[in-house]
Amino acid sequence: MIKDMASKFTEEELEQIGNYLAEKYPVLKSGSELYRYSDIKIDIHERIVRVEEELKHQRELIYEVLKMMEKRFEEAQAYNEKKFQQVDKRLDEMHFYNEKRFEQIDTRLEEMKEYNEKRFEQVDKRFEQVDRRFEEMRTDMNSRFEQVRADMNSRFEQVDKRFSMMMWFTGIGFTLVTTIITGAFVLLK
Repeated sequence: MIKDMASKFTEEELEQIGNYLAEKYPVLKSGSELYRYSDIKIDIHERIVRVEEELKHQRELIYEVLKMMEKRFEEAQAYNEKKFQQVDKRLDEMHFYNEKRFEQIDTRLEEMKEYNEKRFEQVDKRFEQVDRRFEEMRTDMNSRFEQVRADMNSRFEQVDKRFSMMMWFTGIGFTLVTTIITGAFVLLK
């Protein structure tokens, strides 16, 4: 492509380029003479060829680097895909394990609930038995208290009768004693 461009220049244009380069780069001058146009043309042509070869070589290196990068990206993608599959597998295993554990926990909780309900029923029965026993004891104690009260009332009545009797005897005794003493005073007088 660059060769085609160089061949399109006219001799006059090439000479102008040569003069310009000679002014800019004094090394191109040999002593007082300037390079001739044909030497410059050959020099430029060689440089163009070298630049094209170097560009071609650079392009090949870039292609190789791109291929290596693409290969590396594919390897990294494959590695990441493998890792993601392992993570997915592990997550599925953990989900399955957790599901089993939750089922076991649910079963255990149901068993505990049933056990607790049975225990509460037993406790309720025991309380009912205790309530019945207390009721029986209360009824028994009430009947005993009634019996004791009746016994005490009959005893108090007996004591009252005795006490009344004693009071009568005491009253009669005092009256007799008073009558005897008064009769004795009357007779003695």
